[in-house]
Amino acid sequence: MDGTTNAGADGPADSPTRVPPGAGDARVVLDGHGLGLPALVRLADADAEPVVPAEALERVRRARESADRLAATGRWYGRGTGVGAHRSVPVDPADETEHGLRILRSHAGGAGPLLPARQVRALLAVRANQLLAAGSGIHPSFVTALTDALRLGAHPAVNAHGAVGTGDLTALAQTGLTLLGERPWLTPTRPARTEDPAPAAPGPPLPALPAPVTLRAGDALALLSSNALALGQAALAWYDLDVLLRATHAVAALSLVAVSGSPEAYAAQVHALRPYPGPARAAAEVRRLLHIPDGADRPDHPERLLAAGRRVQDPYGFRAFPQVHGAALEASDALRRIVEVEINCPSENPVLTSDGRLYHHGGFFAAPLGLALDGLNLALLQTAQLSAARLTALGRGDLTGLPDFLASGPASSSGTMILEYTANSALAELRSCATPASAGHTVLSHGLEEAASFAGQAARQTERATAAYTTVLACELVSAVRALRLQPLPPPVPAFALAAAALPSGTEDRPLTGDITAAADLLPPLARL
Repeated sequence: MDGTTNAGADGPADSPTRVPPGAGDARVVLDGHGLGLPALVRLADADAEPVVPAEALERVRRARESADRLAATGRWYGRGTGVGAHRSVPVDPADETEHGLRILRSHAGGAGPLLPARQVRALLAVRANQLLAAGSGIHPSFVTALTDALRLGAHPAVNAHGAVGTGDLTALAQTGLTLLGERPWLTPTRPARTEDPAPAAPGPPLPALPAPVTLRAGDALALLSSNALALGQAALAWYDLDVLLRATHAVAALSLVAVSGSPEAYAAQVHALRPYPGPARAAAEVRRLLHIPDGADRPDHPERLLAAGRRVQDPYGFRAFPQVHGAALEASDALRRIVEVEINCPSENPVLTSDGRLYHHGGFFAAPLGLALDGLNLALLQTAQLSAARLTALGRGDLTGLPDFLASGPASSSGTMILEYTANSALAELRSCATPASAGHTVLSHGLEEAASFAGQAARQTERATAAYTTVLACELVSAVRALRLQPLPPPVPAFALAAAALPSGTEDRPLTGDITAAADLLPPLARL
C-alpha cells in the first residue's frame, strides 16, 4: 500500500528519511483506501502532488446526498444538535449552517507554537484521504480545497496544543476556518508574522491560494471528527524512525566486529527455534552486512574453534541485540499497520455506511494509535539502551584489545570518553519519552467524555525520541569506526568503507561534536546498504 503512481518511487523498505531529488514529479493517488505511509510522506514533504480520481470524488458527492436526506429525520449529532455536553440541545434546521460556523470558530482555540509545514501538510493529506472514504457526509468542495492546498504549497497556521486523542478539534477547526477564508494561508513566501513594516521589494509573484469554500449544513463537524494531525505526526515519526532502525543493523554490526564478538547469537538456527520475525530479521541483517557465510556462525566452525582466548559469550549489547532490536522492528511494523488502517477509513462520528445508514459511535477514540506509539517508544528505549551499552564496551580495552576509550597519545588521554556522557544525556531524554502517554486521564465536557487516548502526545514523544536516538546511535558509530581503524585489519564490508570515508580520522584528543554530526548524517545512507 503506497499510493504513488510514479513507477520509480521508492518502496517502504528502502526509502530514505526524505524522498531523494528527482522524485518531485511523482503523483500520489488519494482515493480513500490506498494511501501508504511512504506516499503520505511524499505529500508532506511537497515531493509529490495529490491526484483524486473522479470516481472517488463522486462517492463523496453521493454520500453528501445521503447525508442531506438523513438529516431531514432530525437524528444527526452536531448538525441537528449541539456538540459535547450540548448533544441534546436541538438546532433549528434553518440555523444549521450558522451553527456549523459557530462550531468552527469556537473550537479554533489551539495554543502553543505553530507546527512545522511538514506536519500540517500531513494533516491535510490524511484528512483529504479519510473524507474520500465517503463516510462523513461532507460536501466534496472541502476535499478539493484540501488537495488544492497541497498542490499549491499552502497550509493553515496550526498550533501544537489542543487535542487529547479523541479528535484533533482545534487543529481541524483552524484548518476549516482557513478553508473558508477567515484565516490566512501560510506558504514559504507568506510567513506567519511579519516584523518589518516596510514595503517588500519587488519580486516574483506570490503563489496562488486555494479558493475559499462555502460552508453548508453539516460540514463543520464532518471536517472536525478525525485524528488527522496525530496520524500525520505518527506517520512522519514512523518514517524517520524506520530509517534509524535500519541503520542500527549496520552500526551494531560494526561494533560487533570491533569487539571481536561471536556470531553465534545471530545464527539462523538460533532464531528458527523462536520464530519471531523481528529478531530473525535483525540477526539476518547483521549476517548480511558482515558477509558472514552460511555455517560460519556455528559454535563448531573451524575458525571459531581456532580463535585463541575467545569469550564464551558476549555482553548483552551484542548477544541480545537481535531480540531487543527485533522487538523495536515489530513495534514499528505494528504502528505502520495501524496508521495505514486509520488514514484509509472513515472515523467520523456520526458515520455514513455504504448502505445509507447513519451510526453514532466512538471510532474517533484513538486508543489503537496511542498504544502503538507508546509501545514503539518503549521498544526504542530498549534498543537505545543496548546501543549505549555497546558504546561503553567499545571503550573497554579488555573487550577490544585496544587502549581504553580508544585514546592515543599520553596515557592520560581521554579519547572517546565523553561520548558516553553525550549518549546517556540523549538516552535520558528518550527515557522520558517512553513514559506511556496512554496512561493519562481526563474528564471533559461535563463528564460526558470521561477518557482520552492522548495519541497526539504519544506521537510527539515518538518524534522527540527519534531525535534523541539519533544522537545515541551516532555516538556508537563514531566509536565503532575509531575502534576498527585502530585494528590491524579493518573489515572489508561496505558499512565500514562508507563510514570511514566520511568520519574524521584523527585519534588525538579533540572536540567530537563534528564527528557526532557527521555520524548522524551517515545514518540514512547506512540504512540503504
